[in-house]
Amino acid sequence: MANHDLVLGQNPDLALGQSHDLVIGQGHGLGLGQRHGLGLGHAHDHELGLRQAHEHDLGLGHHHDSRLVLGHHHPHDHSNELALGQNHDPDADALAAQNHELGLSDNHELALAEGHDLGVDQNLDQLSVEQAQELALQSSHDLSQAHMLIPQVLQTRRIIVNPEHQLTVGQEFPDVKACRRALRDMAIACHFEIQTVKSDKTRFTAKCAAEGCPWRVHAAKLPGVPTFTIRTIHESHNCSGINHLGHQQASVQWVASSVEERLRENPHYKPKEILEEIHRMHGITLSYKQAWRGKERIMASVRGAFEEGYRLLPQYCEQVKRTNPGSIASVYGNPDDNCFRRLFISFYASIYGFVNACRPLIGLDRTLLKSKYLGTLLLATGFDGDGALFPLAFGVVDEESEENWIWFLSELHALLEANTENMPRLTILSDRQKGIADGVDFNFPTAFHGYCMRHLSESFRKEYNNTMLVNLLWEAAHALTVIEFEAKILEIEEISQEAAFWIRRIPPRLWATAYFEGTRYGHLTANIAESLNSWILEASGLPIIQMMESIRRQLMTWFNERRETSMQWTTILVPSAERRVSDAIERARGYQVGRANEAEFEVVSPHEGTNIVDIRNRCCLCRGWQLYGLPCAHGVAALLSCRQNVHRYTESCFTVATYRKTYSQTIHPIPDKSLWKELSETNQNGGEKIEIIINPPKSLRPPGRPRKKRVRAEDRGRVKRVVHCSRCNQTGHFRTTCAAPI
Repeated sequence: MANHDLVLGQNPDLALGQSHDLVIGQGHGLGLGQRHGLGLGHAHDHELGLRQAHEHDLGLGHHHDSRLVLGHHHPHDHSNELALGQNHDPDADALAAQNHELGLSDNHELALAEGHDLGVDQNLDQLSVEQAQELALQSSHDLSQAHMLIPQVLQTRRIIVNPEHQLTVGQEFPDVKACRRALRDMAIACHFEIQTVKSDKTRFTAKCAAEGCPWRVHAAKLPGVPTFTIRTIHESHNCSGINHLGHQQASVQWVASSVEERLRENPHYKPKEILEEIHRMHGITLSYKQAWRGKERIMASVRGAFEEGYRLLPQYCEQVKRTNPGSIASVYGNPDDNCFRRLFISFYASIYGFVNACRPLIGLDRTLLKSKYLGTLLLATGFDGDGALFPLAFGVVDEESEENWIWFLSELHALLEANTENMPRLTILSDRQKGIADGVDFNFPTAFHGYCMRHLSESFRKEYNNTMLVNLLWEAAHALTVIEFEAKILEIEEISQEAAFWIRRIPPRLWATAYFEGTRYGHLTANIAESLNSWILEASGLPIIQMMESIRRQLMTWFNERRETSMQWTTILVPSAERRVSDAIERARGYQVGRANEAEFEVVSPHEGTNIVDIRNRCCLCRGWQLYGLPCAHGVAALLSCRQNVHRYTESCFTVATYRKTYSQTIHPIPDKSLWKELSETNQNGGEKIEIIINPPKSLRPPGRPRKKRVRAEDRGRVKRVVHCSRCNQTGHFRTTCAAPI
């Protein structure tokens, strides 16, 4: 060799991807071995001539002795080959027409030392030279910078023989569908497409979809049995396989069957991951919609049909009451056609925890269902001592209406009345919907009903899209005293009198902390559905029984986790209350306390002035003690001055002992639906039972893919930007689309 040898060691890879050039510097000649001339075009073109007149052509097929082959690497005969692809067999003129050129200067030769191949593997990813092979760059005339450009090669799949999908004459299939599936799987595995010629109850004939290819198969039904057998098959192909990214036989059903096992193991398998898996295993590129539809088809079979869910609702309610004694589960249908109307479920563990240990505070909310038959999920939720949501009852109705809200609240009232000797005076938070207000007034006449501030601020933002006004509204809602509240309203009035008038139209006793008569413990919102957004949205698209089971499993997990977590606490109060009391103790150190009698104190602070504290009635002039159920800083100062234990003056719901009682009961699992009938017959003890049939509701989901992402409350009333035309000075369009006359 000359002094310019590029030696590639063991199994080297020379990667030539997109936009990668092999640059041959100046002064290096590339010479072909014996009798391997390289035809050059005109001296000024600096192109690699691709003419058949030369002794050795640069071909892209498999007919010539010395050639550049865009195919898989062939064994070395008596010629030297440059293999760069697979299944490309155009002639030289076609290659020149596609501007696939190798630029060389005058009188230079491209040489590969005799007996060496430059090969590219079948994956078209790497250009490799076998062990002990050399790419000799022999000295010659000065060579201007020449580039060997490898253009992007389209993905192709050459026909292969797959023993697992080999068909033979006489092979039998249970029916014609099984025969079609076998042919489909074989075509996908062997990288060719088939076209159905004849398909009926007794015959099935298919051929290769490539024009002129002789591959053909014929199957027929055996007499007297549904079995199909292959009668004739022509196994040879003369086509080159598939030259595009997809596959005609890769249907949605094939996608579903391909990923069924994976989806059963992991229901959260994403369509994007399905696309990647199919491309990796089969080399097929599908659309996102195909992957999504294939997943939905499998998930439907895994979950069960939506119609079956409604039919099994009576049995499900029976199983809830059997496995969780004391629970309430009732389903109601339309008396005319037995179509589903309402479902109410509340587990005994939730009832016990709320009645015996939770704050007397209930939040009401709803979320729309995304399933086939739509509907609305109604929620009633309490709050545990640590401030976390404590789901109490669930209702599913065919539509949200005043009548359904009144029904749901009547069921909730019956639930509480049946489990308490003395009905506690509740505080209920909800939005301003009339059905809720009427239901609360009718079923809980003594309860304090407050509006959820999140819903109120939403409506306010829709009317006045001003962030400063919205913030002032929240500050007015949090104000503890009437003086502070009125000061915030005056600030709003200075900015917008209309906004202040809008606020004053709503009685402050329904939303402002300074006027509210009940105890909300600092909770101004009942945005339950948004707080449970992480799992409630996923459940809302399932069949009704699967949805309720998803909710039950989540509650079961919550109860167990919170029960175990509370067993590790060593403080008297729950963590959030402990932090609040600790902060109050720190603030109380700078207060001056004067004692009037055994219960009344005067507390003076540098910045807040004088406040009167009554430790017997657990109240303070600042109203912080009454509103939050924990001693405020003034109350703490008074208690410390008379050497009282601050923790003894907190509400019982904030203690760790009460918190443990909240989650002391267990939500038990429910057996699989295949056992329900057997278990029901066992519990009947020979008594007759009238079976209730519930049909699906008449409302159906509109066509199109349902929204998966919940619209955030702050985005619901956002005003869209108004576009302006600079040509006609009108709004609603741009200058480019303006149709106004000049």
